This record gives sequence, C-alpha cells and structure tokens, in this order.
Amino acid sequence: MKRYVVGLGEALWDVLPEGKKLGGAPANFAYHAAQFGLDTIAISALGDDDLGTETIEALKEHNLNYLMPRVPYPTGTVQVTLTGDGIPTYDIKENVAWDNIPFNSEMEEIAKYARAVCFGSLAQRNVVSRENIRKFLDATPNDCLRICDINLRQQFYSKEILEESFCICNILKINDEELVVVSRMFGYDSLDMRQTCEKIVQDFHLKMLVLTCGTNGSYVFTDDGLTSFQDTPKVEVADTVGAGDSFTGSFCASIINGKSVQEAHKTAVQVSAYVCTQNGAMPVIPDKLKTV
Repeated sequence: MKRYVVGLGEALWDVLPEGKKLGGAPANFAYHAAQFGLDTIAISALGDDDLGTETIEALKEHNLNYLMPRVPYPTGTVQVTLTGDGIPTYDIKENVAWDNIPFNSEMEEIAKYARAVCFGSLAQRNVVSRENIRKFLDATPNDCLRICDINLRQQFYSKEILEESFCICNILKINDEELVVVSRMFGYDSLDMRQTCEKIVQDFHLKMLVLTCGTNGSYVFTDDGLTSFQDTPKVEVADTVGAGDSFTGSFCASIINGKSVQEAHKTAVQVSAYVCTQNGAMPVIPDKLKTV
C-alpha cells in the first residue's frame, strides 16, 4: 500500500470573473505536494451531475489521484469575486456533495497508511462530513502529519469545530486574521501574537504552528521553541487564489522529504509567492523553486 499525502475535504469549482477553475483546498494541497515527488490523493465527494464529471476530467488533466464518490447532492461551487488588489471574497454554496463525504473501506485503507493529511474547518460545516473526516483522522498512524489548515469562511465555523480540530492535528496553519478570531474565542486576546502562537502550541500539544501574515511575512513556531521567520517576496499579483494551499503543500512535502523547518519554510514562501503571480490555484511550479 502506498503511503499517500492526503488532501481531505471540499471539492469545488471557483467561479472567477474569467471563468470557472477547479478549486478547493484538498485538491490544491495534493496538487502542490505532488510536484515535490510525493504520492498524493485528494479525497472528497462529487455530485452525480455534469459538474462532477467535469471535476474528474480536470483532476485527470492535472494528473491528480482522487477518491471522490458520487453522492446525490450537487457538486460544490464558490462564486469568487476579486478586489482591486487581487484578494478573493467567496460565496460558498451550501448543501452540496462535499458536505456529505462518506467514509468507506477504501478511504479507511488510505488513512491507515497516510504519511500526511491536510484538512480544514470549512469541510466540517455539515455533520456528515465532519464525522467522517474525524473517522479518517482517527484511522491515521501515529507518525502521520495531521495538518489543520483552518478556513474561517463566512459563518461556517464554531469554537467546538476548531477546538476538536486543534486537538486532533499536530500541525496548525493559520493566518493573522484567523489568529485574531481564535484569540478572542479561546481567551488568548490579552497576549501578543508570538505568545498566542506559543500558547496554542503548548495547549494543544502541537509539533508546529504556521502563521502567515500576508505581506508582513510568515512564522513557524515549533514545540521545541524554534521560531522561523520569512519575509514575503514582493511580486506582481495576478490573484491569490490557492496561494495558501500551495504554501501548505510545499511546506508539508519539504518536511517529509527531509528538509529542516527553516528550509521547508523558505520553499513554501517562494512557491506561494510564485502562485500569486499566476492565474488560478494550480500552476506548474518551476523546478528551481523546489530546491530553495
């Protein structure tokens, strides 16, 4: 059985001003981790509709492994509107296929041998997917990197979902805006940013916390007290769709491939900056960026 790096959660189409593109964090994450030579797979659910068929075709075009059962709900879509500086806002359709991800024997087998799995809060907005994502995570081996890349979109999160996610993950990825929300929720708002991150690592027994701060750089805090900081490169932004997922995918892949935290962090920053210069979430990453 292959040891897969798994993107688990929402499968959807980003409906952008210039047309629709395959999106969703799991596929984006798996796509970028795969560019570093790892066996990856995106796990979700699709509708038994034309858009579901298009999704499979698009996954194949990107050479992505997938396990996405067809369920009697429409395939997910998100209306994406970009601001003048390329920052996306999202209208995420509800009661769709990825809200109803099943947990079957094939998924359980992949979970048992997973090297890493990335999941978020968005895909847990519905109880069916939330329970089955939890079953998948519970079935992973002790050495699996369980990465929670939270996605505080619209009203689709709660303290309960976040707390359970923090307890089951060993790497948390969060941005500066999300950190403010989490700080208020969990009573950390009297602490500064660094203290908050260190407290979260301690309270939830994490290996690492990755904090991204947009143009103000990014940090990695580890359980042994290491802090890594990287400036955000200045680039001409086409759009930022998928940039965070490319960061997570390349960081995870670099750690698995034996890079130090600082080396993996540098690679992740360079890759995500490049993705910002391209339209859409899944550009081909130049080889030179995989070895920085």
